[in-house]
Amino acid sequence: MHVAVFLQYYHTPDCPTAARPYALVKRLAQTHDVTVITTRTWETKRLSNNVPWVPSGVNLIRFDVPYENSMAPLERLRAFLSYAGRAVAYGLQMPAPDLIIGSSTPLTAAMAAGLVASLRGIPWIFEVRDLWPDFPIQMGALPNFGLHRLLRNLETVLYRSAAHVVTLSDDMEQHVRTAAPAADTTTLEYGADLQLVDDITENQRSRLRQKYGLDRRKLVLYAGTFGRANTIPTLLDAAKQFAHRSDVLFAFAGRGYYESAVQRTADRHDHIRVVDPLPYPDTLALFSLADVSLVSFLDRPVLTTNSPGKLYDSLATGTPVVITNPGWTKRLVEQHECGWYVPPESPNRLAHQLQHVFETPNDLEKAAANARITARQRFDRAELMDQYARLVDNVKDAS
Repeated sequence: MHVAVFLQYYHTPDCPTAARPYALVKRLAQTHDVTVITTRTWETKRLSNNVPWVPSGVNLIRFDVPYENSMAPLERLRAFLSYAGRAVAYGLQMPAPDLIIGSSTPLTAAMAAGLVASLRGIPWIFEVRDLWPDFPIQMGALPNFGLHRLLRNLETVLYRSAAHVVTLSDDMEQHVRTAAPAADTTTLEYGADLQLVDDITENQRSRLRQKYGLDRRKLVLYAGTFGRANTIPTLLDAAKQFAHRSDVLFAFAGRGYYESAVQRTADRHDHIRVVDPLPYPDTLALFSLADVSLVSFLDRPVLTTNSPGKLYDSLATGTPVVITNPGWTKRLVEQHECGWYVPPESPNRLAHQLQHVFETPNDLEKAAANARITARQRFDRAELMDQYARLVDNVKDAS
């Protein structure tokens, strides 16, 4: 079977991200011919050369469509539409695939997949990695002028036209079922690469300790985008409250909108470190060094549904999490006792919770053990990709 994947932002474990799209196309290529229609956005962000950029059995079609998180909303929209237009043109002239997968974000990537599928009479799977257009609307990043209603209508049409909808959290799935009750929907979480976790070496860990001065007994880690949605000022305000403690260190690994603010704060406070973006295997090693990690988001309804890769990576390495989402992630860490919840945008509450964690080492040790168990039982990416591959076969067989 020939599977075409419409994916604007393809990347590999050599990039500073969890590389689930790579895991998916690599798994599908074990049994199918796979064409990925994408852009070159992540190629310049490659930090190592440990895996082939293109897995065996995959044909990678790349467009030059520049994109940066620092772009203004209209610049982002132009990038989204540029990719969608090129993807549709290529999708209509390429040899007809047997099945199409369209992965958002952004919604325009799924729109391109759905349009090609409709015009060519091909079944397609809509993979929802973030809820669009709710995310940019609630973040104030999308001008209106009637665009909000148009995109919400488009979202519903796409749910209904897809042969199957794959979401990354139960709360996302509930959103889809509300918008399109008849849609066939399955949740397959982001997961973590447990084989890479098992392959972490002490040399990796030592190298990271030495390079970034991670030399204190207690390490709090934030590893992810320094974006507008991630309450970075809250994390920094909480971290400052530990300036009097010589045994606690905060590490911030990533880049994004608040990068300069994080660096300025680290320059002024010896207990705060900035870690460069790392290839995915080294990011996992960094998580394994931490005593606790932070998974933080603003208080927006759409953000309660999301499926943050850093959550799975933290659990997989046995690092408990403090989360600020009142949605499914709160239910998860409380049910499995592998982390703690604090309300979003509450630096004093966050600092108090971290203080309590460090004062109760037995609870911290129990949470670490529960984190490992939860990841092994629920979030093994290899198993999730096997489930995805079976779903692809079932959708094609049913068409």
